[in-house]
Amino acid sequence: MSRFFRHDVISGIIGFVFLILVTNLALLVTALPLVVLLVTTDPARSWPLLAVAAPLAAPGVAAAFRAFREHVSGDLGPLRAFARGLRETWRAALVIGVAVTAVVLILVVDVRVLADSPVSVVTVPVLAVLAVLTLMAGLLSLVAVAEVPHARAVDVLRAALVLGTRRWYLTAASLGALAVQVAVFATAPAIGLGVTASAVLYFAWTNSRFTLRPVLDLDPVADPATA
Repeated sequence: MSRFFRHDVISGIIGFVFLILVTNLALLVTALPLVVLLVTTDPARSWPLLAVAAPLAAPGVAAAFRAFREHVSGDLGPLRAFARGLRETWRAALVIGVAVTAVVLILVVDVRVLADSPVSVVTVPVLAVLAVLTLMAGLLSLVAVAEVPHARAVDVLRAALVLGTRRWYLTAASLGALAVQVAVFATAPAIGLGVTASAVLYFAWTNSRFTLRPVLDLDPVADPATA
């Protein structure tokens, strides 16, 4: 029994590592325009191009969330699951990516414009909170469409805002992990792209899936957030 248990644990670890590596590679391919711009240009100067390329990465993120889901259920291998997720969710994910990028860009511009004004003490924190809420809604919406690709956009957005705010601590942990991933990518792009990207997304997916459980009707046994 102990030998079987050790073999089962080792197989699970190997399967998870394989999932992370394959998903990292698939993410790199689907987000290649954004990655190339980040690596080869100065974001402070190339931000208009980054704003165009950023939404193109959203379908790959949703597909990664689908790969994580299929890994938990054991139905498909990571590459096939990623491909299916990309095929089923790319339209909705692209819309989410465009909307989130546009709103965050507007808010950032407003912050820069109002930073030196007399009302900045009030407006800048409000705009910052709105930016965080937008990122929260975007993350949860991508997880939702990965779970239910044909869900109505209004239902997805409502669930993301209501449940994300209700379980803000999970959302804060997810966004914090993603912020750390951005820092890792800035200092060590090879590690950020090849190792940590999918691991951080898996953590964010687990938290987000637990947050959305009331509307996703998940099986508590199969949900990794309860493990």
